[in-house]
Amino acid sequence: MQKPKIYVPPIKIQGKKTQLVPFIIEHLPTYFDTWIEPFLGSGVVGFNVKPPKAIFADSNPHIINFYNAIKNKEITPQIAKEFLKEQGNFLAQKGQEYYNEVREKFNKTHSSLDFLFLNRSCFNGMIRFNRKLLFNVPYGHKPQRFAQAYITKITNQIKKIDFLVTENDWSFVCQDFLKTIDLAKENDLVYCDPPYIGRHVDYYDSWNEQNEFDLKNILHQKNTKFMLSTWHSNQYRQNTYLETVWNDYNIHTTEHFYHLGGKEKNRNAITEAIILNFEIEKKIKTLVLPKNKQLDLFIS
Repeated sequence: MQKPKIYVPPIKIQGKKTQLVPFIIEHLPTYFDTWIEPFLGSGVVGFNVKPPKAIFADSNPHIINFYNAIKNKEITPQIAKEFLKEQGNFLAQKGQEYYNEVREKFNKTHSSLDFLFLNRSCFNGMIRFNRKLLFNVPYGHKPQRFAQAYITKITNQIKKIDFLVTENDWSFVCQDFLKTIDLAKENDLVYCDPPYIGRHVDYYDSWNEQNEFDLKNILHQKNTKFMLSTWHSNQYRQNTYLETVWNDYNIHTTEHFYHLGGKEKNRNAITEAIILNFEIEKKIKTLVLPKNKQLDLFIS
């Protein structure tokens, strides 16, 4: 059986769910009207689910502006290709000096193309802002970062987004997660991937215990299905909120290996969890056979 190909979005972010997408999709309900995602981040989960109708939201305006720029054709694959080629040449010549120039310019103009450049040339693909809401991630020290193959890779990622937003009814909004979840109706599905409470994160906003309780309360109040990604445990400790806040719901786990640090000792296995307020239904999975024959299999 062939493994599904996972589409990787053009924006990188620490803690992205690329390797967990099959696990998450496996737990989707068989039907929902609108996909509602209050914590878009890189967008890797929703973009791989490919719902016909979706509301993607995030409190970070630069992420939302970037995807709206693609939707509105302000950024096209060709525009991005030419821009990154030009900027890559400047970076190759001036290195950190040029990176710092672009970062300073972005913090004044908030250009979505500059945001893309910084995201793909900064340290470890991080998105981080200081208290003055200025992008402050240091240079990744790769002056030859934008080689032709790398630019082609990013261009193809943008091309995929361009296709998806054209084919589907998707909206991108910058707002608080509570407002986004409040939009959900009875037959919608809310997928939440908030910053992991109790763990170090580099998100636009911090996340604390009150946020966790607020998230639980509004999901509990809404008459709609929800899925929530969080962490379960690692070799040092467990996520105690699973026992105190989320213990009334169905919790499924899988082991995952994160590359969150520059040192090997910081790259440890973690047990991931997904929380559901519904029972997993039996689904039909299509097995691709030779000569274009297909067989539908029931899986639990």
